[in-house]
Amino acid sequence: MAEELTTTGNAADLAPGRARALLLADIISDTPARDTVVLDIHEMSPFADYFVITEGENERQLRAIERTLLEKMNENGVKARRTEGTAASGWIVLDFGEVLVHVFSTDQRTFYRLEDLWADAPTLLSIQ
Repeated sequence: MAEELTTTGNAADLAPGRARALLLADIISDTPARDTVVLDIHEMSPFADYFVITEGENERQLRAIERTLLEKMNENGVKARRTEGTAASGWIVLDFGEVLVHVFSTDQRTFYRLEDLWADAPTLLSIQ
């Protein structure tokens, strides 16, 4: 079930990043990912406006999520600026400018608890 909340700030400035974050979440929804959240971190972070956080059950799923995101965003004319991490490490970060996508294994997500670290950030979208 998806839940969308409103964000604060200058809507004109945030619109492209918000649209990109929601597009990334939509792409993720067509993969084996689960428990996807979009956090609006623009008031707390100098390096990104949104985090998209999701997880897969195993390395194969993490690779599939990463590959699908890169391919679908490329089809939309957007290339990742940078990718870090590997499926084997359990944490992949894809940098799409104002949006950072964190693809975790369940264990790594539990260990790093990004949602807890950024608990003050409004949740823009949550897909269970």
